[in-house]
Amino acid sequence: MGLDQWAKARKGDPVVTTETHSYEDFDGNIHSEEFTSETWADEKRLCDWRKHPNLQGWMENLWHEKGNEGEFNCVEVELTLEDLDWLERDIKDVELPDTGGFFFGQNSDEYYRDQDLQFIKDAREAINDGYTVVYSSWW
Repeated sequence: MGLDQWAKARKGDPVVTTETHSYEDFDGNIHSEEFTSETWADEKRLCDWRKHPNLQGWMENLWHEKGNEGEFNCVEVELTLEDLDWLERDIKDVELPDTGGFFFGQNSDEYYRDQDLQFIKDAREAINDGYTVVYSSWW
């Protein structure tokens, strides 16, 4: 268990799928739950990280700045070219916020520095090619 993070580039409208799953509880009662998911015909993974807590803190701050509330876990934040400019500056200036969490691990800014900068380059290219870039995580 730990902090898993990723960024994706998507183009077009999502295809929404709803599935119903039924199960029987211990008393023999049948229950049904609906689950909805979205997929894109044109989607690509741009980057994956494992336990990069300060990037997580930076993205969480951005998510809140964009008007979101609550826990920043299993949610997405869209990245714009301006967001990527700020992220690049903060990485180069070693100014990602010190972030901790039970599953987050230790500071890994230096370990991921080159990968972070490559991600920013790839994300910019994707946006310029008409994709939407999103970051998400799970811990």
